Amino acid sequence: MIRSRVALLLAAGSTALMAAESAPRPATFPAPTAPFTDFRSQKPGATHKIAATDLPRPYATKSAINGPKLIDRPRNAWPQAPAGFKVELFASGFNEPRKILTAPNGDVFMVESSGGDLKVFRGISRDGKPITTETFAAKLNRPYGIAFYPPGSDPKYVYIGDTDAVVRFPYHNGDLKASGPMEKIADLPAGGGHWTRDLAFSPDGKRLFVAIGSRSNADDPETNPEEKGRANITAMNPDGSDRRVFASGIRNAGAGLAIDPKTGELWASVNERDELGDNLVPDYITHIQDGAFYGWPYYYIGSNPDPRLQGKHPELKDKVIVPDVLIQPHNATLQLTFYEGEQFPAEYRGDIFASQHGSWNRSVRTGYEVIRVPLHQSGRASGEYEDFVTGFVLPNGDVWGRPVGVTVAADGSLLVTDDGSNSVWRVSYTGNRAAN
Repeated sequence: MIRSRVALLLAAGSTALMAAESAPRPATFPAPTAPFTDFRSQKPGATHKIAATDLPRPYATKSAINGPKLIDRPRNAWPQAPAGFKVELFASGFNEPRKILTAPNGDVFMVESSGGDLKVFRGISRDGKPITTETFAAKLNRPYGIAFYPPGSDPKYVYIGDTDAVVRFPYHNGDLKASGPMEKIADLPAGGGHWTRDLAFSPDGKRLFVAIGSRSNADDPETNPEEKGRANITAMNPDGSDRRVFASGIRNAGAGLAIDPKTGELWASVNERDELGDNLVPDYITHIQDGAFYGWPYYYIGSNPDPRLQGKHPELKDKVIVPDVLIQPHNATLQLTFYEGEQFPAEYRGDIFASQHGSWNRSVRTGYEVIRVPLHQSGRASGEYEDFVTGFVLPNGDVWGRPVGVTVAADGSLLVTDDGSNSVWRVSYTGNRAAN
């Protein structure tokens, strides 16, 4: 947990790491002005919408250092979901559980990033626990991304995004342990900053997308050689050849790539830059366009210039894509998944669920939840999102849980990894409006 927290702070370029412990309590701060919110107003079902025109000027507030200060979960603390949903502890005792992904046969794969293991869960018992838990592979190098290849019902490999490489293992439906040695597919930029490398295959299996986050908060890549090959989504063949930049100017999508099964489009959760104030810059969830530029580090959310690099590359100003859904600044939006299960009510089908790891660069915390992005059965977002699973922050601001990964299990329930309590939570629909 300590490593995760320090890595998050380093990724933002902060030098005052330990000042997080002395941050003021939330009661000393007034509520933010709408549409901006913080954990104090989180409630399952509450809807939010931020527009590009809502953004304040840079430095409207001071840049805060307010890390999560993780504590053990109190006995009376439990994740909260909307009426009709039930939250259970699926499994616990892991070493930094991060991305989680359901295999075509219904088994669930999960990385333990600090532990270097790839776990497999099979089945769900009557009391909401995995029936079988195995280690598929071990001794990986800070693994995060998981993808099955080829796409479809009969994969032959499971690909892993280590922090410095894309690797793969032979895999057939039902394998609980790797049947052959690891094969390196491609080297990736490594060393400091955003270390997660998420993966996704195009629906036809011809392209492997790899998300690579920036080394810094807002350094100019032209003057910082450590930014070479970073802050983008790269596309390559499944064997690692024919590598190119698919989309650029993306500070960090390294924890959230997914393909919309309805449209075949690539989507991403993106952590934007820090140290411009409480309400800048919004994180975002958006579909990713081939060849598009999303602004980092020179601009953000359209043509807004970063004051630290103002005057650089004016020719790019009008090329910056405005994302589909703006999320509270500093939320740290991570893995996303599309709901294709049958258990939840019909209005949820096709919607996005995304884990929010939680802020450090904000006076009062934001994030630390799972959100829902409605796509209205159309494959298109209209800008709003809603709180879905909350309760990981206590009223005094102490944090006991940090959602990271989210996947839809074979029975239609939602599984959420939490590297704050090192647990996996299961969210199921009961239909009983009194349930929680």
